[in-house]
Amino acid sequence: MSLPLTSPPKSICLLRLSAVGDISHTLPIVRTLQAHWPETRITWVIGKLEHSLVGDIPGIEFIIFDKSRRWHAFTDLRKNLKGRQFDVLLHMQMSIRASLASLLINADTRLGFDRQRAKDLQWVFTNARIKYQPRQHVIDSFFGFSEALGIKERLLRWDIPIPDAAKEYAEQQLSGEQATLVISPCSSMSYRNWTAEGYARVADYAIENHGMRVVLTGGPSEIERQIGDEISHFMHKPALNLIGQTNLKQLLAILAKATAVLSPDAGPAHLATAVGTPVIGLYACTNPDRARPYLSAEYVVNKYPQAVEEKHGKVPANLPWGVRVRDAGTMGLIQINEVKEMLSSLIVMESNQ
Repeated sequence: MSLPLTSPPKSICLLRLSAVGDISHTLPIVRTLQAHWPETRITWVIGKLEHSLVGDIPGIEFIIFDKSRRWHAFTDLRKNLKGRQFDVLLHMQMSIRASLASLLINADTRLGFDRQRAKDLQWVFTNARIKYQPRQHVIDSFFGFSEALGIKERLLRWDIPIPDAAKEYAEQQLSGEQATLVISPCSSMSYRNWTAEGYARVADYAIENHGMRVVLTGGPSEIERQIGDEISHFMHKPALNLIGQTNLKQLLAILAKATAVLSPDAGPAHLATAVGTPVIGLYACTNPDRARPYLSAEYVVNKYPQAVEEKHGKVPANLPWGVRVRDAGTMGLIQINEVKEMLSSLIVMESNQ
């Protein structure tokens, strides 16, 4: 089957296992496929946690790949796909685990990333590749898959279902119409985390200067609970600490009720984008041009250029795309007053829209 396609395929299998942020990045491409080829059957091979976020989207068959089962996950996948044949595989994850899983998916066309970007030997597992485009945001690179199939339009739609029970939970926690700042302080990569004292000072500023209520969100890990406790300790005003108390659907409902979200480069920042909530993104270790909240470019506090200049002696344009600065303390380049000013700017800009 040659690309671009001249007619809608009967079936597509999408392989994107993780993580939550990248699952959110994938959804506009899925929505684009659904809109243009409503009769095409879409099957999505996805991680277990990520399935809890999007597994109730209508019109998609989800097959869970539970990595916690180690090699048994591959056996499970083989059983689930036995006798199945797809017209197209969209191999949208660059990892050895995902590529090994792709061997269990029978497809005529196996579309992956271009050779320049196909990390972890992904190009070995595909027979077609998207067009190389330099220095793209992750979402833009994902749209390369739908464009390779022949769909030029891009639909920036997420439409993740939020169950009534999750909405009721959010309403119980955040009743009324008071402006709300949600702080999601932690990334899965600890070097991306800003300081607890910084978050506390911004939280107090939001309460005292803008009459906002502040909510802390995050997962149940020890480091997330610890940082949440430290933020509460440094604050002069009380905050609602929901760290470790929400599932992904409840978190999504909380983010949907927020006025703004404050976060480093982490999944919740992209979930906030998915529900239309503006995000103040804190970036020093990673390049926001590649990984920022997609619809909140104007609200990024960007110290990445300074970080790479200090680390590598070069400006971002002269470094390979996606270079990170993992040194401890890098996020300390972000100044508290800069974040306060960005919050005030966001409130003004959003109120004028």
